[in-house]
Amino acid sequence: MHCKSVCLCLSPLLLAACGQTADLKPLPGHDLPQAPYGQKEKPTAEELLELRTQAAPERSVELRKRSEEREDDPFDLPPDD
Repeated sequence: MHCKSVCLCLSPLLLAACGQTADLKPLPGHDLPQAPYGQKEKPTAEELLELRTQAAPERSVELRKRSEEREDDPFDLPPDD
């Protein structure tokens, strides 16, 4: 019972400590990755964390506002017996 109360009291402190607000920096003795081929400057940590278009594409399909008949699908075959 005592262990549960201690865990209950410490859980808000643990949750508060998990958010980091400082800027990201490489560890001492380590360096950021080399500059990409053809570029003279290395990208910053913020630039390395940005998602590329392929990683998070924008939605390009319009949502349907009303029900519509499905088009015939020639690959929708019945299962074999």
